[in-house]
Amino acid sequence: MPLFRKVLVANRGEIAVRVIRTCRVLGIPTAAVYSEADRTARHVREADEAIPIGPAEARLSYLSIDALLAAVRETGADAVHPGYGFLSQNGDFADAVKAAGLVFVGPPGDVHRRMGDKKAARRLMVAAGVPVLPGYDGDDQADSTLLGQARRTGFPLMLKPSRGGGGKGMRVVREAEGFLEALAASRREATAAFGDDAMVLERLVERPRHVEVQVIADGQGRTLHLGERECSVQRRHQKVVEETPSPALSPAQREALCTAGIAAARAAGYVNAGTVEFLLSPDGTFSFLEMNTRLQVEHPVTEAVTGLDLVRLQLEVAAGRPLSLAQEDVAARGHALECRLYAEDPQRDDLPAPGRVLHLAEPEGPGIRVDSGLDAGSEVTVHYDPLLSKVVTWGRDRPEAIERMRDALGRTVVLGVVTNIARLRAIVGHPAFAAGDLHTGFIEEHLSELVASPCPPLEAIAAVAAALGIARNRGSRARRAAPDPWASLGPWRLGEGR
Repeated sequence: MPLFRKVLVANRGEIAVRVIRTCRVLGIPTAAVYSEADRTARHVREADEAIPIGPAEARLSYLSIDALLAAVRETGADAVHPGYGFLSQNGDFADAVKAAGLVFVGPPGDVHRRMGDKKAARRLMVAAGVPVLPGYDGDDQADSTLLGQARRTGFPLMLKPSRGGGGKGMRVVREAEGFLEALAASRREATAAFGDDAMVLERLVERPRHVEVQVIADGQGRTLHLGERECSVQRRHQKVVEETPSPALSPAQREALCTAGIAAARAAGYVNAGTVEFLLSPDGTFSFLEMNTRLQVEHPVTEAVTGLDLVRLQLEVAAGRPLSLAQEDVAARGHALECRLYAEDPQRDDLPAPGRVLHLAEPEGPGIRVDSGLDAGSEVTVHYDPLLSKVVTWGRDRPEAIERMRDALGRTVVLGVVTNIARLRAIVGHPAFAAGDLHTGFIEEHLSELVASPCPPLEAIAAVAAALGIARNRGSRARRAAPDPWASLGPWRLGEGR
């Protein structure tokens, strides 16, 4: 008998497709939701049914609790999977789902609120014995108090909004003279993004690595870790390339980090899948950063090395089942990488690049996985996150995983929208990446070596896409005889974006 009568997937894009596919394996019918902008999207077609929830603006559709609960009632679903982003870490949404007599596939609302407040989370971690950076997480938020605490903490330091994430409102302050100006700017950005201007101060770690621990906990008191992931290759505090295991950790460091991850989850009263994030200093010490109370974008690399389906584990725990494995049953094998393919323009400071996908070719082969919400003809809009898909490779060791990633990215083609694929290829082909010499400023440090060639004209792209379509329709013999349609794109022959 299926775990649930029906699961409503309260999300869109590649993560909605990902959840739907595990539900299909488990024999659970699914209901998708879609805004007006997503009427023909891939996740809509892959679900058993789909319900419109409003206009393109996320605030009136994917971020509308009322619209989502109305969709649940219309479909008769008895469980809601929030994916990541949107309302996935919203305690009020989790509570509303429960109040409606339904199952929220994630932790309860109070856990979201507890860990979504950086001030409260830091205090909780200190009480649990989890290392935190020196700083200030007090309730007195007067500018004079924060300036005094900044001087006590020492410069340079990081200003962080207590609420929210995604790097919004975060600022590095290197000396006291610029502190109040930076504080005012951070407060404005935090208020606009999160409706709360409370701040946390933390000692700045120069050239840190970002390493996180995947945890899973059931409702019967068992909490496990599924290993760590290295997420140091970032731009503007957003992850771009992730991998597991971290090339920086010794066995003793790995054990200590994962033990701290379990301690953090237990202190939070955690249930379901979550991630405890840490900063790893150059001296090898680590400190708590935050906890993401949801499935992470980068979960496929953990699945690749453990052989576990994290969405399945989420659904089983949400259905009230105890975890069917013990810590000693979790074994990692080999190495996995993930590259995030974004509709962003590296020539324009990585600004989102909307448009229509004219042609799409995704790689296949041993050790290659693509989680995608794309089709040829998909419309990439300005309304949502520009993440298009994730290319994942597995290898017996890190060099083999990198080798497969280089091949996979070389065979990935997206025409019609500008993407970051040329930068991804440059990153995984860089000697410092191959050596595992990573930190959160990796892209900025090597930016001059990671710049892509300018895009070809849209007319050339459209001509190539049309030629590819014609050749496909004429069959393989015609393709062999036809002129190379890529020639007009010059250095953009393979997957270089637009």
